[in-house]
Amino acid sequence: MNKRYRAGVVLSGCGHLDGTEIHEAVFSLLYLDREGFEVRCFAPDKPLHHVVNHVTGQAGDETRNVLVESARIARGRVTPLSQATMADLDALVLPGGYGAAKNLSDVAFAGRAAKVDEDVVRLIGEAWAAKKPIVAICIAPAVVAAALHQLGHSAKVTIGNDAGTADMIEGLGCTHEHCIVSAACVDGIHRIITTPAYMLGPGPKDVAAGIEAAIVALRKMLST
Repeated sequence: MNKRYRAGVVLSGCGHLDGTEIHEAVFSLLYLDREGFEVRCFAPDKPLHHVVNHVTGQAGDETRNVLVESARIARGRVTPLSQATMADLDALVLPGGYGAAKNLSDVAFAGRAAKVDEDVVRLIGEAWAAKKPIVAICIAPAVVAAALHQLGHSAKVTIGNDAGTADMIEGLGCTHEHCIVSAACVDGIHRIITTPAYMLGPGPKDVAAGIEAAIVALRKMLST
């Protein structure tokens, strides 16, 4: 019987402008389920950096909680990130959306000087030490690069072909590899899998293909 692996999915809110990109989260959950993973969702229990009106694209004065917003995607089954440990998980998955760059880190504002949420850094460090795979999607590879920089490590990742973000990733000590939206970049040595998703677009079917490729690569990595 095939082993049922456990994947921790780190959410950062709900909505691509201030939280998790919903398509990326749903596709991740779908393909993890198809590949036989037991999925556990986590999110920081803290305020969003800001709340954005997704009709106008403008930030307002409203305050919301990252964990509470993430529960919208997880259908209520979400645990505070502070309670997550890689001892209970076989892999870590980080969907994108601006929440990854605003709530899981300040990559959106600080670039190469970015700092990453302490629990995200801790989990990435635990995964690295235990040689457990990390999947990062869209802008989340930049968050992983910033966390690895804080930990004194480096790896190969992709966000597609955006020159500015790729340069930032290189400045954090990681190697950036150009990648099409329907594919995934696999760093087999450091066990990190990344895919561009909506950093490239152009739509759900293309983004879904890349996320499927990443999750299939994750299942293969765990099985070999």
